[in-house]
Amino acid sequence: MTKTNHIAVGRRKSSVARVYIKKGSGNITINGKDYKDYFTISFLQDNLMKPLKVLEMEGQLDVFVNVSGGGIKGQTEAIRLGIARALVEENPDNKPALRKERLMTRDARVVERKKTGLRKARKQEQFSKR
Repeated sequence: MTKTNHIAVGRRKSSVARVYIKKGSGNITINGKDYKDYFTISFLQDNLMKPLKVLEMEGQLDVFVNVSGGGIKGQTEAIRLGIARALVEENPDNKPALRKERLMTRDARVVERKKTGLRKARKQEQFSKR
């Protein structure tokens, strides 16, 4: 990889994505596969491309991603945040447009842990008076 790369990390739930961007022809590679092969569902593909669409940079950058942990939706959102952060690292003037579309905010919601004596995190046994 050359010096013109910009690197960023995106996280969501238990997914972590390391994103590398550089000038290129618009190839997006995730864990060695094309993004359309890795995420076969179209709304996940669109979600992934949102930072590039907002800045109208589709087809101008090559994106290489290493992602691990979580499910496909968490991974998609982690990659989206990583791409947005890498675009801001490349050009800080991109930040207001991305922030307006809420692409710069890390979604901190995670699954609540199960508590002892309960069925799930908050669900209890049904109460019986008699």
